[in-house]
Order: sequence, then structure tokens, then C-alpha cells
Amino acid sequence: MPLVATEAVVLHAAPYLESSRILRLATRDHGVVSVLGKGARKSQRRFGTALDLYAEGDAQFYTKPGRDLHTLGAFEVTRARIALGVDLDRFAAAAMVAELVLRFARDEADPGWYPALTAALDGLAASPPGQGREAGLAGAWGLVGALGFAPALDHCAHCGADLAADDAVRFSQPAGGALCDPCARLAGASRALPSTARASVRAWLAHGERRGGGDAARPALDDATVRAHQRLLREFLREHLADGRPLRAFESWEGGRYA
Repeated sequence: MPLVATEAVVLHAAPYLESSRILRLATRDHGVVSVLGKGARKSQRRFGTALDLYAEGDAQFYTKPGRDLHTLGAFEVTRARIALGVDLDRFAAAAMVAELVLRFARDEADPGWYPALTAALDGLAASPPGQGREAGLAGAWGLVGALGFAPALDHCAHCGADLAADDAVRFSQPAGGALCDPCARLAGASRALPSTARASVRAWLAHGERRGGGDAARPALDDATVRAHQRLLREFLREHLADGRPLRAFESWEGGRYA
């Protein structure tokens, strides 16, 4: 069986039989893969804390042609992200980000979204207390952009006309972004997007290109503004990415039902 070595993040873990775990890993070189950690539940000596959710490290697993479940050989942690497990806002947002990768990145190898995932988790781990939802918005929009679905913000999504950077605009989910005034008058339902909100989404889309929680110093948003942004993101995902199945982690994160 060929041995594969790659950077990876643990996105999901489930018990298997009496002593093992099945893990879903996001990898830099091979997309999302499923691996079996033999004996992972029985002894901590083999993998230690490497199999904790959202841990990142250098993974080695054995593959077999035609199999969807591979065998984990080793996992050396480089980032444990312990901060995600001690704050409910951060943990719920991390679960939401993981859900987006598991649902929409699929199993195709696409290194474009892996840096956006690590940037999202790093940003969450570094976020100040009480700003986990904002860091979640940054991480989610960063992933949306990395997956190739970024909304149009600086030109009309319908006609392509340039939009002044500081103007309030109408945002159309079906059109895929902001609209100029003439197109907005002809479009169906759309939502007002103030210039400040537009600037926030623009910055969050760029979040996936950075690493280390670069948005931590941004001024905190009030609760009503955060909820408006969550609604905008939910509607965009439903329009352009969702496959009809509910996003359970997203719903819990948006509704605050984890508290």
C-alpha cells in the first residue's frame, strides 16, 4: 500500500469498534480523505492529542486503490489550537467552518482552499473573547472565496459596471452580488448592503489569503450587525453552494443554540 505524507487538519472524528476512530481529514495535497486510526481510542501513546478536532499536523496514511477508507500511520501535531475548545463561540464557529469544507470541498484535491481553512481556524483561535462569531464570518467568507464562489462587490454582478467603493448598494443573491442602480431597479428581491457591511465582506473574503488571525484588531461589531451578516452569508450559501440538505453546524452557530 502506498504511503502518503501531507499536511492535514482533523475535521471530524467518530468511534469505530472498541478501540479505533474514523477521521475525516482536510489535506493540503489530497482534498478531504477518510482514515482509520487503529487503536486510537485504546491507547494515547500512538497518536496522543493528534486526533483532537481542528488539530493540524503532518499526516501519513496508507492508501489502497479502490478504497475510500485509508489507514492512518502517523500524525505529528504542528498546531493544536487548544483555544478553540475552551470557548463556545469559537468552537461553534470552527464546527461551522469544518462543515463547509466537508460539504463543499468534497474529496477532490484542490490546494486552493486548504490555506483558507487554516487561516479560518487560526483566526478563530486568536480571536478575542466575544468575537468568535465575527471570526467565523471571516473564516466562512474566506472559504467561499477560495472555493471560487466569491460574490461581486466592486462591479455590478449583472452588467459588470464598476461600483464606487464607498457607496451603499443592493445585494442580489440570485445575481451573485452587488448591483448598480439600474440593474437593481430591474432585479427581483435584493437586500440593502451598506458601505460598511460591503467593506467587511470584502475584508473577510481576503481573510483566506492570510494566516494567523489578522482580523483580530478590527473593531467589534454589535450583535444586530453580526446577525445581519450571518443572515447574508446563510442566504448566499443556500443560493450558490447548498444542495438542499440542512447545514446543522451553521444553523447552531447562527442561532446560538450551543450556549
